Amino acid sequence: MTPRAGPALTSAPRHQRVFLPVLAALVGLAWVALWTWTRSPYGRYLEHGDWTKSGPAAFLCSVVPAGDVVVPMALYAVAWILMTAAMMLPTTLPLFNAFDRLTVGRPDHGYLLLLLGLGYMTVWGAFGLLAHALHWAMLSLLARVPLLAWHGWMIGVATIALAGAFQFSSLKYRCLEKCRTPLSFVIEHWHGGHQARHAFALGAHHGLFCVGCCWALMLLMFALGTGSLGWMLLLAAVMAIEKNVRWGRHLSTPLGIALLSWAVILAVTHV
Repeated sequence: MTPRAGPALTSAPRHQRVFLPVLAALVGLAWVALWTWTRSPYGRYLEHGDWTKSGPAAFLCSVVPAGDVVVPMALYAVAWILMTAAMMLPTTLPLFNAFDRLTVGRPDHGYLLLLLGLGYMTVWGAFGLLAHALHWAMLSLLARVPLLAWHGWMIGVATIALAGAFQFSSLKYRCLEKCRTPLSFVIEHWHGGHQARHAFALGAHHGLFCVGCCWALMLLMFALGTGSLGWMLLLAAVMAIEKNVRWGRHLSTPLGIALLSWAVILAVTHV
């Protein structure tokens, strides 16, 4: 007697037909929002400049308590969330697909997927705020030390060199392997109890490994310009290939060599 397929198996294709377009729509909306923002009069707020001197942001800074800190941070948080959704969500499709298949029979299946994504985005959001704080501290240092401001190009060169050197680190490869085996990761960390909390924790846990392998490449946006959609698309493609394509792990070494070479060329041309 042939066993009947369980509800999870029979309903999986139907859920995937809904889930994949929804995820693709979210990524597409993030890219459209970024493109619209860069083309608007407020496009300069995607850059890491001083937003408190002129324009609508200056007015908000003057009327909001501690506005010179709160307003730039709020604008930056929105920009960073859009960037993360546009650049990093496509790289996590295997994770969402594995979790989708494992929980498809649960009545709260969609809610758990949402919490998984929120956990993942929370970790990247925390990284973004930390990067914003470090960048703000760097701008303050440049304002106080004219010599550093005169040689500000060295910060960009150092960022590119750091991203290149990190491509050869063991931490990069350990985190990358976790990102490349999402099904094993989900099976290892998903136990089914306290579903809502564990779904959020699973997304956050995977987000930590994702930050661990991609943080240096994401910092390149500070050197290349956060308002450049071209660089965003290129970096998103590189990270997606590294994490999801079979030969992607072999991309790390030539990418590291290319970035280090670029940093050397920039340093030589500025000396």
